[in-house]
Amino acid sequence: MSTAPDTPAPEQLSPDELYFNRELSWLAFNERVLAEANRESYPLLERLRFLSISGSNLDEFMMIRVAGLAGQVRSGVTEMSLDGRTPSQQLAAITAKFRELEEEQQRTLRELRPLLEEQGIHIKGGERIDEEAEAWLREYFLDHIMPVITPQAIDPAHPFPFVANLGIGALFNLTRKSDGSQLVEMVLIPHGLPRFIRIPGEKAIFVAIERLVVRYAELLFPGFEVTGDGVFRILRDSDIEIEEEAEDLVRYFRSAIQRRRRGQVIMLEIDESFDPEAEELLRDKLELEQTFITKTLGMLGIAGLSEVVKEDRPDLKFTPYSPRYPERVMEHDGDVFSAIHEKDMVIHHPYESFEVVVDFLRQAANDPQVVSIKQSLYRAGQQSPVINALTQAAENGKSVTAVVELKARFDEEQNLKWAGELERAGVQVIYGFVDWKTHAKVSMVVRQEEGGYRTYCHFGTGNYHPQTTKIYTDLSYFTADPALGRDAGKLFNFITGYVEPDSLEQLAISPLNLRDQLLENIDAEIAFARAGKPATIWWKVNQVTEKTVIDKLYEASEAGVQVVIVCRGICCLRPGLPGLSENITVKSIIGRFLEHGRIYAFGNGEVLPSDKAKVYISSADVMDRNLYRRVEVLVPITNDTVHDQVLEQVLLANLLDTEQSWLLDGETGDYERVESDGDGFNCHQYFMTNPSLSGRGEALKEDRVPTLTLRKGAV
Repeated sequence: MSTAPDTPAPEQLSPDELYFNRELSWLAFNERVLAEANRESYPLLERLRFLSISGSNLDEFMMIRVAGLAGQVRSGVTEMSLDGRTPSQQLAAITAKFRELEEEQQRTLRELRPLLEEQGIHIKGGERIDEEAEAWLREYFLDHIMPVITPQAIDPAHPFPFVANLGIGALFNLTRKSDGSQLVEMVLIPHGLPRFIRIPGEKAIFVAIERLVVRYAELLFPGFEVTGDGVFRILRDSDIEIEEEAEDLVRYFRSAIQRRRRGQVIMLEIDESFDPEAEELLRDKLELEQTFITKTLGMLGIAGLSEVVKEDRPDLKFTPYSPRYPERVMEHDGDVFSAIHEKDMVIHHPYESFEVVVDFLRQAANDPQVVSIKQSLYRAGQQSPVINALTQAAENGKSVTAVVELKARFDEEQNLKWAGELERAGVQVIYGFVDWKTHAKVSMVVRQEEGGYRTYCHFGTGNYHPQTTKIYTDLSYFTADPALGRDAGKLFNFITGYVEPDSLEQLAISPLNLRDQLLENIDAEIAFARAGKPATIWWKVNQVTEKTVIDKLYEASEAGVQVVIVCRGICCLRPGLPGLSENITVKSIIGRFLEHGRIYAFGNGEVLPSDKAKVYISSADVMDRNLYRRVEVLVPITNDTVHDQVLEQVLLANLLDTEQSWLLDGETGDYERVESDGDGFNCHQYFMTNPSLSGRGEALKEDRVPTLTLRKGAV
């Protein structure tokens, strides 16, 4: 495809003209999450849930991404981002967008509160409540709060108290009634206390714990007059860096988790009316450098609203959804191995139950024909039936190997616990690589059958986590394909013994060859386009940030390859720009469920969807960390039935969705909600209505595929 005379060639464009900034793209994603809290069609508590999620997301962004940039600034790092910004330039840009998001969160809460009050749910601060509620609240404070909290004077005789990460506290200016002397006191809210106190009664009244402490300050400080108060909250740097000389990863992580709680303060959040002298005191004592200081006229810690969402009001929530157990397994009387032995199968979570994955392991644990089980564990949750199954298998005399990833951010402590339990049961626990995270989701069972040993594998796009599988959309692929079984064995040998496979029959593994496999397929589509044949790429991913792959997609677009990417979160690629990416469309789906599964499809010389297309599922996104610093797998789907189900049902439904979709503007980086003309398509609703993938995809095909090439409008 020739470039127009007035359009600069890609090599003439500056980095910021070629790529979006990763951090700003993430903030745009969280802006889309927050926008769901303003959808009037959603039940009220679901809107509050999205508001809470946006707050939690923003907290993690500050603790990890912003903390990392601030650390680079402190260390004098000047390395440029993909779009050509220094760390300090990125921080400046982030600050402006962060302020906008915070203001929008508070505006959204102000809008939701009266609507919730109309439904009998009240989120109170210092407002008046009736006498009966006031009496109960006062008594609750005396009986349950006062014995737990500890006022501490702030003066030369008392060391400044340590404020933990995500810690909330209150500062009080006090005047002694007897002699008029001045005193400053701090009260920290222990993490063990609930964020909101619910007053009993038909009317649901919630009072934030920090506001309760301020409300009854006179009970804490008898003999003093409270002349000023203010509530604050801090976030600390929460990333854990691995030191190369760490000889014992378990011991290292146990101490690193403790160090994280004392990380550098990265954000101080205070009341709008916070006393200036008290603010200066906090700045000084917390040694704030490269720290966001934000004043909030509203509620601190928006993420805490998740406690209010738990209120038992089904009328204000989505209609409960119960996933269906896979029909294929039920046809075999619940025998998972028999179902897989007959034919490969794919399970679509959360529409189809994750229980089948657990049953796969439970059956393996108790099957006398099963010889060994190998399992990767990235996040398993706090109550894990997967751990229980592996423990049972070891106790039953099976050879069980579990790869437990200690570096799974914010799950390090839980994973240490699981590792200990597994080892005590006799499981061989492996912690993988020091420098790389093991992010692949693979389970491998070797079973003795007629004619020898047979390997059964589960490849997933999501974690073995029973809670997240209820809200994350992911794929579970079960197969007894001998080639995939052999490759899975080599994968585990690579992780457990650092034995790099000399060859692989089906799988691609990062950081070895996964990126190269993607590039090879893109190159093939470029060749098809240049030969005048149909050339199409359809992807469903969570993030796109890796420069080499983005540049190759630009090359594909210039050659005439039609590229459509469903990218839920960060996207550094600029779509739809003349001469660069005019044949690329990027959309994002945000809705009731969190889109999480990764699917990579290539037309292979035919118009998609096609039986000849190359289709892969993966644990990897298109990010540097996934392609270079993690152990991931790219799994080709060669079984005809599963191939059609993944391509012509799951992926196509995501491409056709109009009711939950946003289009990325390649010029501005803004996302524009797709306008539905009244005949919209909601992929989540579709799969809730048609949860089984078996024989239900025909309704999706029709003749709607050509609309996928549009840059604007319905996709």
